[in-house]
Amino acid sequence: MQLIIVSGRSGSGKTIALRVLEDLGYYCVDNLPITLLPTLVHAVVEQYDKVAVSVDVRNLPKDPDVLTDALDFLPDKVKPEILYIDSQDQILLRRFGETRRLHPLSKNELPLADALAEERTLLEPLAERALWRIDSTELSVHQLSEQVSERVLGKAASRLLVVFQSFGYKYGLPGDLDYAFDARILPNPHWVPELKPLTGKDDEVQHFFSQQPLMTKFVHQLETFFETWLPYFQRSNRSYLTIGIGCTGGKHRSVYIAEQLAARFQNQTFKVQVRHRDMARYKS
Repeated sequence: MQLIIVSGRSGSGKTIALRVLEDLGYYCVDNLPITLLPTLVHAVVEQYDKVAVSVDVRNLPKDPDVLTDALDFLPDKVKPEILYIDSQDQILLRRFGETRRLHPLSKNELPLADALAEERTLLEPLAERALWRIDSTELSVHQLSEQVSERVLGKAASRLLVVFQSFGYKYGLPGDLDYAFDARILPNPHWVPELKPLTGKDDEVQHFFSQQPLMTKFVHQLETFFETWLPYFQRSNRSYLTIGIGCTGGKHRSVYIAEQLAARFQNQTFKVQVRHRDMARYKS
């Protein structure tokens, strides 16, 4: 049996993830008390080969050891895979404001910001054991659904999906990166007036970078690093690897490098995608 536990802070997208898993053929149970997990597994293990349950702060035991025991004392052939979804505090605050829902921990008259902070602490034992982490801060419902599908289907197919993602440090470090490389030390087209309004996907900016020895060396050494280690990630049954390339604004350097790396690793046994988290901010 494949068992996926979906968890994360309220408002992050757990319900969407569970709906995706149901569409993928999983027997889904929403908001299951974690102490009942072994009972559920024993009850359905002969009937279903794919089960997904969502666990949130409402049904967590006060003692973290109870949570650990519930996960550790499942049948030997059932190894739970945890999908943990989270988002930045300001986004969760906005989502609760838009829906006017009450946070589960706010029933004790706890301010929403404090409730979110306490929720993060209570869920940390699950977050630490997560196989997959998704930061839904910048994701639409469609994008979140797509990422859940990619992770689960990639695991089932034993095929590694490598995502090269550009981002701007000024907008914060993405929460779901496996690697982060800082390109802020490299020459910046921002200070070239005719290049400033362009992005790392434009020909003029790409030509500029092709003339920069530091950029060439940076890309080459990253390529060599991942040529060495990506096969090991693939053999370790990893299904998803997110490699972040950051510059100041996520417009020029990081975009160029992510595109270069994605192009160089196409046509491999693993699947490659490129994403630009912040580039769309600069579209006029």
